[in-house]
Amino acid sequence: MAATKSIKKTEQQKQGAGKKGGSLMSFRKQQLFTIIVFLAIPTALLLLFTYVPLVQMVRWSFTDWRGYTEMNFVGLKNYIRIFTRKEFWDVFKVSIYYFIGSLVQIAVALYFATIFFYKLAGKNFFKGVLFFPSLLNGVAIAFIFQYFFKQGGTLDTVVSWFGVPQESIPLWIGNTAIINISLTFISVWRYMGQNMVLFAGATQSVGMDYFEAAALDGANKWQQFRYLILPSIRDVVLLNVILSVKGAISVYETPYIMTMGSGGSETFVIKALNTAFTQNQIGLACAMGVVLLIITMIVTFVQQAVFAEKED
Repeated sequence: MAATKSIKKTEQQKQGAGKKGGSLMSFRKQQLFTIIVFLAIPTALLLLFTYVPLVQMVRWSFTDWRGYTEMNFVGLKNYIRIFTRKEFWDVFKVSIYYFIGSLVQIAVALYFATIFFYKLAGKNFFKGVLFFPSLLNGVAIAFIFQYFFKQGGTLDTVVSWFGVPQESIPLWIGNTAIINISLTFISVWRYMGQNMVLFAGATQSVGMDYFEAAALDGANKWQQFRYLILPSIRDVVLLNVILSVKGAISVYETPYIMTMGSGGSETFVIKALNTAFTQNQIGLACAMGVVLLIITMIVTFVQQAVFAEKED
């Protein structure tokens, strides 16, 4: 009798375990179904609007397609043209201005971040003032500086206060010798506050005990910055330097709106767009897009390698 009850109890336990296992499998299937449903739409959009156009761009870069003619395969002719024609090398030279400007921007941002690290009356107000330009739309900034730099505009008025005759004031965006310097200044003014906030946030991770000990040992502000602050935020600074290479190559909206790329201010992106939509050389423009993509990928791989080495 006891043996019969034991057998029944064992069978009931097996049935219960089977039901529990079945419900667990059902729950896992529901989880998997939910994940697939939620990922399906963004994945489809990513493929449709990113990878499919990318494949098409690479395919067209090997043709002489002009948008309305037949596609003829030309091999590496477009790429050879990009790296051998002077007009394409000139746009790379323009990027050097923006890269140097980004280094100046990082240095100025570091300076202000260091100042705001110490006790300063109204430092939050000044942080907001410096950060505000990064919140403005690029098109709005271009129109603001168009009036700022124009002949007889705001900058000319300020310069004239120091006794400089009006006829001696240069054309800030009309003189080919300084046009890229003027446009680079806009980029520095716009993004300096953003970098300053990043650096200021990174410096907060440095313990004040170190500064108190350094002050007791007689270290001045420069030595505190060099041996305490800079090593602590080195990775953030290095990241901004690497990203500045990407930014210098992909500058577009400000010089396009202000000068349309004239006067020697044409950047790589503006050159690619003019090649595609003004000269109707779609194949050549696609090759320029692929070159820009390769440069960006190289910079990204260098960035990852540097940080991976530091983590090791």
